[in-house]
Amino acid sequence: MSAERPAAPARFVATHTLLTLDTRHPYAAKSLIDAQDMHRTVMSGFRGWVEDGNRDARAQMGILSTWTLDLRAARLLLVVQSQVPGDWSRIPRAALAAAPETLTLDRTFGAGDTVGFRTVVNPVRSRPSGPGASGTSEKTRGVRVAHTRPDYVKSWFARRLQPPGEPPVAPDGLARLGADADPGRLGVRMLPRVSSPAPHKGLRIARAEITGTLTVTDPGTFVGALTRGIGHGRAYGCGLVLVR
Repeated sequence: MSAERPAAPARFVATHTLLTLDTRHPYAAKSLIDAQDMHRTVMSGFRGWVEDGNRDARAQMGILSTWTLDLRAARLLLVVQSQVPGDWSRIPRAALAAAPETLTLDRTFGAGDTVGFRTVVNPVRSRPSGPGASGTSEKTRGVRVAHTRPDYVKSWFARRLQPPGEPPVAPDGLARLGADADPGRLGVRMLPRVSSPAPHKGLRIARAEITGTLTVTDPGTFVGALTRGIGHGRAYGCGLVLVR
């Protein structure tokens, strides 16, 4: 019997832009207070690429984002990944603490490659919502419940790991990452939730930062995860996997 062929390398190409905003400016302050405003700030750089009102515009353009806050320096550091170039001229000049920095990523990953990573995720699970109001046995959509403990978040991420030889989709239908890791060596930090005061009063996004080292096992699946992100909340600064 011949040995199994290693997975073919896969190429990842994307644009990363670093926006450094002054949190003392109302434009940046609103983005911090309201998750919908943060979403609008990100999407403001990509007008015209798809028709207005398109429901999956973000996904079509491959837009993901993540942000960190430097309270001491009063700086909001926003990283935006996209498959098309952004135009940030709509951001008020006074709100920018520095000119936008854009970098084109072009990297090929092969099985066995080891990378350091950081990601901010929305770690939720689906809880059955019970029988419908009509009393029938028709299946109803579950309610998303956030994990609030680091050990649960670590388990949430570990379920998405893909050991060598395993398929890209787990038996329960969960999409895997195309990479493996030692769960015991992952770092997890719970972050403040983000929300939208109105009119989206029900919008509350739990967040957790996960850091560590990944070993690529399925390059094609891994590049797909880098391109599309992981988990829920990808329109609100979650799911972008940054590697180095």
